[in-house]
Amino acid sequence: MTAPARFKAVIDHTVVADHQAVRRWGWFHVVEHMVLRMRSYVATMLMTGIGSPFLYLMGLGFGLGVLVDQGKGIDGVPYLTFVAPALVMATAMQVGAQENTYGVFGGFKWTNMFNAMRLSPISPGQMAMGMQAGTLVRVGPMLLFYLLAVMLFGIATPWQALLMFPVGLLLALATGCAVMAWVATQKDDRGQLSFIERFVIVPLTLFSGTYFPLETLPGYLQPIGWISPLWHAAELGRAAIYDTGMSPLMGLVHVAFLLAVAAVGALLSVRTFRNRLDQ
Repeated sequence: MTAPARFKAVIDHTVVADHQAVRRWGWFHVVEHMVLRMRSYVATMLMTGIGSPFLYLMGLGFGLGVLVDQGKGIDGVPYLTFVAPALVMATAMQVGAQENTYGVFGGFKWTNMFNAMRLSPISPGQMAMGMQAGTLVRVGPMLLFYLLAVMLFGIATPWQALLMFPVGLLLALATGCAVMAWVATQKDDRGQLSFIERFVIVPLTLFSGTYFPLETLPGYLQPIGWISPLWHAAELGRAAIYDTGMSPLMGLVHVAFLLAVAAVGALLSVRTFRNRLDQ
């Protein structure tokens, strides 16, 4: 074999190997892209991540909590102990939804990012799941800041706070997959994207037993909490830091519900990405 032929064979082998690596680890390259993009607003992430938990906990603990605790708190614990796990989970839900709203829509409509990725060996399924993995990278630090604040306020021990961390990630995954499955079907923005925050995320936060027990709502509103991923995650978070009387079976129900929402959302997201990018 001549030298040019050997050189061409080496180049072809390298190209094939690179394509196989990208095809195998395509989702990781999507995560890498998202992390590099986050560098442009890391200062904002740090400011909101550090400031928000302390402001919320101080406001509720020294404000509304003082009034509620005059009635001996909720579930036999101070109001701040009751509400803190739900606030942690609400943050995970909000960030998970935000990252998969304009981030997903923009990748199709404004930056054409997903169509550009499709020219590489990265598959639509890897794009969708890579976006979710990148979302967890975004949610993780926010959760850690909140859990640090919870520990500094003496609400939970480090081990109790650590138990809440995977629950928050699972909630963010379930929320992100569900939002992505719908957003990926939208071809134009006529204001419907803001619908998610205003008419889904905010109502779920209010009617998921976040600031008061779900049982205090009228019977016809309680089903909103039962189908809300936030309620299931908040109940698990509370069980992690104090005795709520939750049975092991009910704990499994909460986890199973979050896993089911995440799985269905992931399947629908991958299907939508494939239909949109392979047509």
